[in-house]
Amino acid sequence: MFMIPLLKKLGQFFLDTIQAIVMALSIFIIVYLFLFQPHQVKGSSMYVSFEDGEFLLTDKISYRFHSPARGDVIVFKAPKTEPCSEIECEYIKRIIGMPGDRVMVFKGKVYVNGQPLWETYLSSEMVTSAGLAMPEGQEITVPENYYLPMGDNRTHSRDGREFGPIPRQSIVGRAFFRYWPIDRIGIVNHPNF
Repeated sequence: MFMIPLLKKLGQFFLDTIQAIVMALSIFIIVYLFLFQPHQVKGSSMYVSFEDGEFLLTDKISYRFHSPARGDVIVFKAPKTEPCSEIECEYIKRIIGMPGDRVMVFKGKVYVNGQPLWETYLSSEMVTSAGLAMPEGQEITVPENYYLPMGDNRTHSRDGREFGPIPRQSIVGRAFFRYWPIDRIGIVNHPNF
């Protein structure tokens, strides 16, 4: 007789635990698929802004309500022409060129619409070299619904200078929060242009 109430309580405990786990997993899946997603920085293409191995949270929803902006750090699906060891490779870069912009690399600097781009997030010694998709001194126009990404560590970055502008639909989201390592935790700064 004493065992039956104990078994009922134990059964209720397990049922409550399973419900809590299912609810937590459901919330996690919704957040992961539609709102925020963690990403790890791989390589040095965004150094000094981000170091290899750091973890960022990517906002996957804000671009449904407004367009990406110049200076946003984005995560995007790498073009199929890129050498990736994973099935679907994602890059973390900064938006330099917006739809309709005329962008050029000339004498180590980036020019947007004929004006040098003031990039305060780059080290003062940084020299931007041209690439396959952006030959030295030749202006390219970013097509409608496309963006031109570049890494902050220009000498160690495969980016839009090599593969050209990327379509908006390849953008996963905007990196907005660094959560690892703890000593560098914080909001990802957005430069003013």
